[in-house]
Amino acid sequence: MIAHLVGQVTEKFDNHLIIDVHDVGYELFVPTPEAEQAELGTTQKFYTYHSVRENGEDLYGFSSLAAKKLFELLLSVNGIGPKAALAILSLGAPADVRNAIALADTAYVSKAAGVGKKSAERIIVDLRDKVGAPDHYGTHASAASTPTFAASDEALDALIALGFPLKEASAALAGVDPSLPTAERVRLALKQP
Repeated sequence: MIAHLVGQVTEKFDNHLIIDVHDVGYELFVPTPEAEQAELGTTQKFYTYHSVRENGEDLYGFSSLAAKKLFELLLSVNGIGPKAALAILSLGAPADVRNAIALADTAYVSKAAGVGKKSAERIIVDLRDKVGAPDHYGTHASAASTPTFAASDEALDALIALGFPLKEASAALAGVDPSLPTAERVRLALKQP
């Protein structure tokens, strides 16, 4: 199993990149925003999900561990495959997708290519309790009352790497000042009851 890749972005397309790792090119399917942000010639790290089917293999890449975990949660929903999960993550930042699920925003989720209203409802029913409380999202939450986590929050990634589920990791960070350094935020989150 390939857990992550660190390599140079040598080619980029609409929703996939070619990453050169020691003269071996890996084709990674990535959410559209990540493909747009990737710069040719730069070295980047991607957390990967290796999908094996009877008629092929695909490698999916994410710049944050939180995005990969959200992708895996989406795959756990009956009827949602890797392409649909990637389309959902292409709607926006992982935090926005997670918040839309937490707030039962079927209109947002159903905007993804290949995801209809019934699939969006199934995703929300299955994952609403697993993604944690919303951090921020449109007008549903005020910025003063809830913290906003960056699309690739290092503290959230660190807690997930330590084995915390996404819901518990985000809940632990909810009471921690987001302006603190990453190490301090993780330390304070670990002290949460």
